[in-house]
Amino acid sequence: LVSLLGVFFITIFLFFEGFDFIDIFTLDLSLIIAGIPVAISTVITIITSLGVFHLTKKNVAVRRLSSLEDLANVTLLLTDKTGTLTKNEIAIQKFLEYGCKKDDALFFAYLASFKDARSVISKAILKEYEKSNKNKKEYKILHFIPANSERKRSTVTAKIEDKTYTISIGAPQVIEKLCKFSGQEKEKFEKDIQKIADDGYRVLALSFVLGKIEKNMSFCGLFAFSDPLRKDAKGVIKFLKENGIKVKMLTGDNKLIGKRVGKELGLSENDIFSEVLPKDKLDIVLKYKKRDIVAVTGDGINDLPAIKSANVGIAVSNAVSALKSSADIVLLDKGISVIKDAILEARKIFARLYSYSIYRISESFRIILTIVLLVLFYKEYPLSPIHLILLAFLNDIPIISLVFNRVKLARQPAKINVKKRFILSSYLGLVGVINSILFFVIVKNILNLPYDVISTLFFLKLTVSGHLLLYVAHTESLWFRFLPSKEVIWATFSTQILATLLALFGIFIAKAPWEMVLFVWIWAMFWMQVSEIVKHIVIKNKK
Repeated sequence: LVSLLGVFFITIFLFFEGFDFIDIFTLDLSLIIAGIPVAISTVITIITSLGVFHLTKKNVAVRRLSSLEDLANVTLLLTDKTGTLTKNEIAIQKFLEYGCKKDDALFFAYLASFKDARSVISKAILKEYEKSNKNKKEYKILHFIPANSERKRSTVTAKIEDKTYTISIGAPQVIEKLCKFSGQEKEKFEKDIQKIADDGYRVLALSFVLGKIEKNMSFCGLFAFSDPLRKDAKGVIKFLKENGIKVKMLTGDNKLIGKRVGKELGLSENDIFSEVLPKDKLDIVLKYKKRDIVAVTGDGINDLPAIKSANVGIAVSNAVSALKSSADIVLLDKGISVIKDAILEARKIFARLYSYSIYRISESFRIILTIVLLVLFYKEYPLSPIHLILLAFLNDIPIISLVFNRVKLARQPAKINVKKRFILSSYLGLVGVINSILFFVIVKNILNLPYDVISTLFFLKLTVSGHLLLYVAHTESLWFRFLPSKEVIWATFSTQILATLLALFGIFIAKAPWEMVLFVWIWAMFWMQVSEIVKHIVIKNKK
């Protein structure tokens, strides 16, 4: 808009000054090219597409591209427990010995479970037994009774090394009635059961007796089961918190289990929602969405309302197809580290877009104002159409390379501060205007160079200075302490060398003396440092 406004005033001004229409049109074209960032749609598309490609390699599928902005700005993650924070595999966490050593108890439990291998508890026992190389004796199953809702235990009669044993494993209150307890043993048994339950573990009791009668059995011990944490879960939650993202765990399990898992993860009680129903999940999302940018995970069809209502709906790897088709992000691998990768990649995308936009606004501001001022005061602008074409071509190459740019990620959600960006870009652009006007005054009024040489030098200065501005604009650190990616460095270096060779040998444009070409480089490097100083003053004042 500023560019078009400049076109309007310059056209009127030069018309009344008696300029030819073709000269006015050339200047107007210069302003339009300078003010309209024609490469912006290409840059945004490529940066976003490349980011999506990198996410795919990290097992994240993006279904809605615009969700990447919300993902970069997420301040709260509502995550399921099972399969995301835990392995979704019941495993034996500990064994409390009474009448048996752990290896003997594991062997007895194996005999009482392997014929009921469909049970998740039986699978956990079988897996633990297979890992153990101890106490694998010769045996023969004589009789087996599977567990059911009435018996609440499974029972096996087996011959082990010429002795017949009857073994039972099941609910502690059921096994207790089959065993002989002394007063002290009974008191210990009740305390252990309460302690394991309070810790949020599921517990099974084991007993055995010599013979075939399930009566007056010896109490063997207690197995505590749980769904173990994924190895990466605790570290990822810590990382997310350090990077400005709160994490709350949602689980359908009871409060004790939720409390234990949350404690292992480093979550407070306020960060744990237990016994959550699908409707509860939707209510939680709507509640926090009023003050946070919310991402929520889900796997079942009942999670659909919550997924649709969140700012970013994430379908986990084992989610049903209907949920995956409605989610913004689909995880192709298990665990919470995939979510971390998705958030970080989204932040990289918008960090690249942010640094590009600072450069683009600054460069447009510089060229627009320079053209207007030179026309008003000198009634001329030292760039011909061929210069404009070469400048546009040489600028597009490093701009496209920004899609590979190295960025420093913010430790907080990456919401763009539009006011801060505009102020910083304007100041950098103003430095460029002063730089360009002074340069023109020196080569025209002091050095009295021919007009065609001035045009070549001005073209070279705009190319070199503009590309050096990329180094300043892409980071809030000192430019030499955080250089762009090698792709950007090679792109800017090669185009600057090409522009220098065009000026030195007079290819397409007038030939310039090598001394003046060197002067342009020294001038550009000096004003690059001025821009760096201005950048730090603006950033410091805005903090």
